[in-house]
Amino acid sequence: MRHAKKTFKIGRTGAHRRSMLSNMLKSLIENERITTTVVKAKELRRHADRMITLAKRDTLASRRDAIAKLQVAFNPLTPKEARDAKGGDKSSYSRDRLVVGKLFGELKDRFAGRHGGYTRIIRGGIRIGDSAPTCIIEYLQQ
Repeated sequence: MRHAKKTFKIGRTGAHRRSMLSNMLKSLIENERITTTVVKAKELRRHADRMITLAKRDTLASRRDAIAKLQVAFNPLTPKEARDAKGGDKSSYSRDRLVVGKLFGELKDRFAGRHGGYTRIIRGGIRIGDSAPTCIIEYLQQ
């Protein structure tokens, strides 16, 4: 029996689903708004709200959990990139490092006084190619 085994499969294999959700989470955190299908947005909402909850805890363990969920690859910086980053040039950082910084900085502070419900799904139209219902998922502006 599958009691308490909630996994919404979205018609993909496990590895594909994890990669897709981590990429969508990175895009959502970075841009704060993405357009996708309704089915993917409903599944993404669960994970996006959990990421904010992890950020609000702000412990080393929660930071590591978020990095694992986002599948962040922390490649070491070369000495030149480290000098540039120390001087304030953020272009040498990878996109993943900036996403984790934004999650534990700006988004954590924005939702500090809120208990859940950090995202909004706005229904859109029908996609032309396959008639899939689309929507916009975004973080609230508090």
